[in-house]
Amino acid sequence: MPISIEGVRTKGAPAQGLSVQWDDGQFVVIVAQKGVVGCAAIDVSVLEEFDMTVATAHGTPENPLVTADDLLEARISKLTKKAREMGIAEGMSGREALDIMAGIR
Repeated sequence: MPISIEGVRTKGAPAQGLSVQWDDGQFVVIVAQKGVVGCAAIDVSVLEEFDMTVATAHGTPENPLVTADDLLEARISKLTKKAREMGIAEGMSGREALDIMAGIR
């Protein structure tokens, strides 16, 4: 059951990626100074209730999001109101969203 934490470079403050894998699944998130970029296993609607800054991308069984690098290349498909107000939008790459959350804009 691999669990890895790795530093993720941004154009702003440092971020940390967390990847968790088990026999039949996985998830990945990157935590930045001002929010979280994650795979679709993260429930945006629940985090909206807590007024958090969250953007997620959706992998597929054929192309799952397993590592922080996978998430950085993926396209954002859901986000909270607070993330939208920060300038993040659907279709943006995970890298673009992360850089905004790391405080460069």
